[in-house]
Amino acid sequence: MADKMTPEQRHRCMSRIRGRDTKPELVVRRWLWHQGFRYRLYVKTLPGRPDIVMRKWRTAIFVNGCFWHGHDCNKRRPKTNAQFWEDKITRNRQRDAHNLDLLQAAGWDVIVIWECQLSSKRREQTLHELDLALSRIVLKHNTPRPRTYIMADNDTPMAAEAGTPLATRYTE
Repeated sequence: MADKMTPEQRHRCMSRIRGRDTKPELVVRRWLWHQGFRYRLYVKTLPGRPDIVMRKWRTAIFVNGCFWHGHDCNKRRPKTNAQFWEDKITRNRQRDAHNLDLLQAAGWDVIVIWECQLSSKRREQTLHELDLALSRIVLKHNTPRPRTYIMADNDTPMAAEAGTPLATRYTE
């Protein structure tokens, strides 16, 4: 099947597709802001330049478009120049997996949200799951590390034992 648009029209149409500040990203960002989370956008120093970065919690959030990142929900592929698109989407998926591995190896938690998960029917459930994931991450970062105290194995009296200056001061 031939393309209904001329190459110039197709180029103009494709060049207008945004990679930043997409509607799904804005939904997630507004929700995070109202929940009290603060973040940075598109941090260049991190692999994959995540859409949302919460440094305090060492968390990177990617809001992926289903077509561009080859999500399973999107079975439709362009019929014109099909091999180009198949190769492009495969490279995108490989790059995404590589960036995810790099971030996790550096100790970052990574959350991937798909465009289809933010449809009006699934949005509430997705944001609830995001809330649970972020709660686990916050708890992980706020849980005190276990400390080991090694007590000397001698007959040093404890502060509350009778005969110690502290104990006698309060019992008089």
